[in-house]
Amino acid sequence: MKKKFHLQELDRVDILTLQDNFIEITAMDNTAIVSRARFLVGKEVKNSIRAEHGFSAIVRTTRKNKTHTLLFDFGFSRDGVAANARVLGVTMRDVEVMVLSHGHSDHFLGFEKLVKMIGRKGIQLILHPAAFRKSRYLKFPGDVKAFFPERIKSRIEKAAVNIVETKLPYPLLEKNVLFLGEIERTSEFEKGTPNAFFVKKGGDMWDPIEDDTGIAMHLKGKGLVILTGCAHSGIVNTVHHARKVTGIENVHAVIGGFHLSGPIFEPIVGKTIEELKKINPAYVVPTHCTGRKTIAHVEREMPDRFILNMSGTKLTFTA
Repeated sequence: MKKKFHLQELDRVDILTLQDNFIEITAMDNTAIVSRARFLVGKEVKNSIRAEHGFSAIVRTTRKNKTHTLLFDFGFSRDGVAANARVLGVTMRDVEVMVLSHGHSDHFLGFEKLVKMIGRKGIQLILHPAAFRKSRYLKFPGDVKAFFPERIKSRIEKAAVNIVETKLPYPLLEKNVLFLGEIERTSEFEKGTPNAFFVKKGGDMWDPIEDDTGIAMHLKGKGLVILTGCAHSGIVNTVHHARKVTGIENVHAVIGGFHLSGPIFEPIVGKTIEELKKINPAYVVPTHCTGRKTIAHVEREMPDRFILNMSGTKLTFTA
């Protein structure tokens, strides 16, 4: 891919996590960059933020006092993200465009309620065509097959959403955001998810999950802010791809699921962190499917760059 996609330089990027696997409502470790959800309503301990095995975030970009809003992924349960949005006071009607990182249920099942909260027909949903792949499953020992729910496309069409399918990078919101498209896989150690399969013509095929992708933004004077859903393509591959398609080498923040949970991926955790150190982002924010052990490892190895994410956390990056 020779073409480079221009990104506008932004004055500010805000990423509010509407759903993640972790919540600690008493954290109270706010900084200029990190804002945690509050458990108080007035003077009462009343707010409850849900944590689930899923991911969703509201992304706001600001350039020259003009702000755009994007919804990235929809979470796991049908009402988990919607409930958090209400508790957090998020105005979903501000959402201008939606992105699906890939077609797994922990990123999609909250779709209908969120579209209803947005409240208008024809809003764009950007995704890779393989997000609609059918009969996907994970294979576990003992030939146990755990299938992902289907009907993604019919549910989107029923919601009267304008589907944009693209394998290529796709600029969004006046070039404030770049949908990264299909991630080029170049690292020697990120080999995908070995126990992911799908059924095709009655046979079992390995699923490369090539629909897995993310978004990138360009923070003025500081570099790329990259957000992923699960990084099935590899978080290192994702960052290198974002650099390549934007032509921007500096990386300010890497945020999202790194998919390094469990014994299948533990052998590549050290190499992944080694490569992240070479990339040299100012901040590393592992979320969702990264895994407890890996998150702890990132914190030990990159303590000055690590940020612990959770449901209800807002990250604010300024130029």
